[in-house]
Amino acid sequence: MRLCFLVEEHYRHDGMPVEVIRQLESWGHQVDVVRPGGSLLRMSEAVRAGSHDAWVLKTVSGGPGLPLLEAAAAVGLTTVNDVRSIRGVRDKALASAIGRSRGLPVPMTYAAARPELLIEIPESEFPLVVKPADGSSGRAVHLVRSPERLAAMLPVLAGEGMLIAQPYVPNSGIDLKVYCVGGELYATERRSPLHPDQGAHERHVPLPAEVAAIVDQVGAVYGLDLYGVDVLLGPDGPVVVDVNDFPSFRQVPDAAAKVARAVLELARTGSAVAAAAFVSGVTGVSGGGRIPERSFGGGVPAAGAQPVPSSAAVEGR
Repeated sequence: MRLCFLVEEHYRHDGMPVEVIRQLESWGHQVDVVRPGGSLLRMSEAVRAGSHDAWVLKTVSGGPGLPLLEAAAAVGLTTVNDVRSIRGVRDKALASAIGRSRGLPVPMTYAAARPELLIEIPESEFPLVVKPADGSSGRAVHLVRSPERLAAMLPVLAGEGMLIAQPYVPNSGIDLKVYCVGGELYATERRSPLHPDQGAHERHVPLPAEVAAIVDQVGAVYGLDLYGVDVLLGPDGPVVVDVNDFPSFRQVPDAAAKVARAVLELARTGSAVAAAAFVSGVTGVSGGGRIPERSFGGGVPAAGAQPVPSSAAVEGR
């Protein structure tokens, strides 16, 4: 297969996707790497129909890669993930609206084009978590404990563009990060960016069944195949606080090979998850197809899940 990876400068030396690209090339596939933030692009030439079997995006939210991926999709090229699904989670205000409307446990979310508008949020909602609507990798995430503190922070927030604010969910200071790759779910825990003094180290942990069901639903709602979900275990149960397309997959065993196999499978077949999601609700159309079930818990199949293709079945394509 011939694949195109759009890799932002921020990730050009990162293990994900560099190790995935190396794995694909070791299997004999051709991988072209385009750096949308560091190259002058001839757009019509870059997205020639039929020139690649699939395009894969690994860029920061708000970076220049997504429009190029959308251009590729517009001429009929396969993208990993589906480009509509990526847009649906990269805008965190949009992601919140979609998630809450589809029954996901997502906090109430306020959006403001200017930080001073956040002052209108009732005092009863504090403390707040305030972050950019196009943020990623924990950038510019603030725990704001009072309206007075918010007023003092307005100059800091002024350069962040569209902002979102959510009521803080009391928690232990440990985030649960769940990754979906190749139809399997893997859970890790890590220190929360809101609690930098917490002494936790990132490590693989068992995946509670309740969280697995929610993360599986996240994929179905947004139409994602490769994704990560940040979950807080709050006093009222698990809460989804962030969704990322093509995350780091840290602590996932044999992550590069697993992601590479998933990319090849999606390049070959397209995304049944995305197709079902955009029929059954993300587009606002009622009805819809069946969402494929996944496996979870470090490779233990969920009831009724389809088997993940073996490396021998996928690598040679």
